[in-house]
Amino acid sequence: MSENCTNCEGTEHPTRQKKPINWRTVATVVSGVGTVVGFLLSYAGVSVDITNTLFLISIVAGGIFVAQGAIKGLTKNKFLNIDFLVVIASIGALYLGELGEASAVIFFFSLAEAFESFGIKRSRKALEELVRNSPQQATLKDGTILNIDSVALGAVVIVKPGDLIPLDGAIVLGTSAINEASITGESLPKDKIVGDAVYAGTININGYLEIKVTKVSKDSTISKIVELVSSAQKSKTQTEEFINTFAKYYTPGVAIVALFIVAIPVLFLGGEFSIWLERAITLLVIACPCALVIATPVTVTAALGGASKKGILIKGGKFLELLGKVKAVAFDKTGTLTIGKPVVTDVITFEGFTEQELLADVAGMESFSTHPLAEAIIEYAKQKGITPHQMESYQNIPGKGGKAICKICDDLEHCVGNLKMMDAHNVSISEIVKDTEKLEKEGKTVVLVSEKDKVMGMLGISDTVRDTSARTIKMLSESDVASAMLTGDNVHSASYIAKTLGIQNVFAGLLPEEKVEKIQELKNKHGVVAMVGDGVNDAPALARSDVGIAMGSKGTDIALETADMVLMSDRIELIPDVIRLGKRTLGTVKFNVGIAVGSKLIFVVLAIFGMANLGVAIAADTGVAILVILNGLRLFK
Repeated sequence: MSENCTNCEGTEHPTRQKKPINWRTVATVVSGVGTVVGFLLSYAGVSVDITNTLFLISIVAGGIFVAQGAIKGLTKNKFLNIDFLVVIASIGALYLGELGEASAVIFFFSLAEAFESFGIKRSRKALEELVRNSPQQATLKDGTILNIDSVALGAVVIVKPGDLIPLDGAIVLGTSAINEASITGESLPKDKIVGDAVYAGTININGYLEIKVTKVSKDSTISKIVELVSSAQKSKTQTEEFINTFAKYYTPGVAIVALFIVAIPVLFLGGEFSIWLERAITLLVIACPCALVIATPVTVTAALGGASKKGILIKGGKFLELLGKVKAVAFDKTGTLTIGKPVVTDVITFEGFTEQELLADVAGMESFSTHPLAEAIIEYAKQKGITPHQMESYQNIPGKGGKAICKICDDLEHCVGNLKMMDAHNVSISEIVKDTEKLEKEGKTVVLVSEKDKVMGMLGISDTVRDTSARTIKMLSESDVASAMLTGDNVHSASYIAKTLGIQNVFAGLLPEEKVEKIQELKNKHGVVAMVGDGVNDAPALARSDVGIAMGSKGTDIALETADMVLMSDRIELIPDVIRLGKRTLGTVKFNVGIAVGSKLIFVVLAIFGMANLGVAIAADTGVAILVILNGLRLFK
């Protein structure tokens, strides 16, 4: 539905949807105005009838929702909750004729509830932004506009400059800069070309794109993010679960103690009923565990929301708590500490052959292969501006390499592969063994190239170490967190990279089940252990660790599902930060719980001995509740 704008010559604009009225907020405001104005007028000597009327309006306005909460606790949850304590305290104050005190009880409790609601909404803002960034429609190449749920896998959608990318896919036409902040948390846009992956909910900045859909709507990256963040915010930490269980027994316990405070002195010691009733009511007000119950959820929700804005998805508060206790982090090598894309690092020639001749021949043979090493060689030759030689009669030799006839080099047979390949084809390798061993000790894969019976040269190929890996290991070490490498790669490659990065514990040549065994060994030695990986073979170890951390950008679906935390931007340097966040969250929760419990104990004792009146009780309870909420919200930033 749309309407014409009178200032825009009939131009249609979408109808603006009005935000629904939050009646609880309205009730809190009315209750607050009635309470404050009532007390001001009473101090000014205005008629008691007028001030009592204001107090009654305040009690009714704020009391409706408090009474609803109490009834819900009794009928649905089958226990006496905090709202029940407030209702009893208010009724007691009314019985004593203290309308102002009853009004203040209702208002300040409603105010604390409002602050809690604000805190949770504030910390869930990141999730709301993600939902807003979830596109609803997609335009197919033929111009058809469909709901994203109706777009089939493999369909080609068009995205104009400035539009949201509707679904995960790969670019088949066009180039552009893409703002991926909603997915990775990185503010700088990334240049994308044909073949590059793009994500739903990211923004196409400046180019026309045609994108082949690789994931349907429900499986898109942003859909999973929304689901993960939402479920994480609903989950409870161990501390929170304990407090909620504690509250179920605490409330009836307080009610019984309050009953004894009235009954024992009045029935057995001749005490005055009104005096001991007031003390019991004061106890009920002070004992309301508002601050205690909200101390953990606001803090954890704020921390989860702040982390998600940086592209860190933690699947629940309990994992945030565990992160604060991590003593060791185990890393997979390929795709985690390294980029996961092999590149040519060394080109060595022999027998008078030139680098250009070597690269032209090897690129020609590797054009028949789809192996990652072959792709790295072809890419390197392309960067050097070298045209591959035309080859024919290519044969793949499993476990060794391949061979072909070069049409450019007088139909001579050429081979590419390892030492076994050269030896099998009577190529002399005695003079190159030392060079081969040198590259292998540096953690590189060696590819040899021969022409007839001569070795033309060799290429050293290595996975590129992430620029931030060394810094990440150093930061962990400075935080007294040990690092380890678990990899299925060979010992030479693993040891070289580990030495480069400063990792002391290296376990190479591991099968998936052996990685699980090493995780258990690390847990036995250090205690709480996190595992970082991206592949299918890492999933068992991710599950066995206390906190599994997956690389979100290139991680496999099973790794993402198994992990307890996802780095959407693959920025492993955020791991030390999130461990510190976990520690800060634990510290904040302990502080909040401590101040909530401590203040309760002090004022409960004062109330029993008649040294705290209702006004002091209300101010203390509300003040502590607001303090723990504001303290928890700091973690959002």
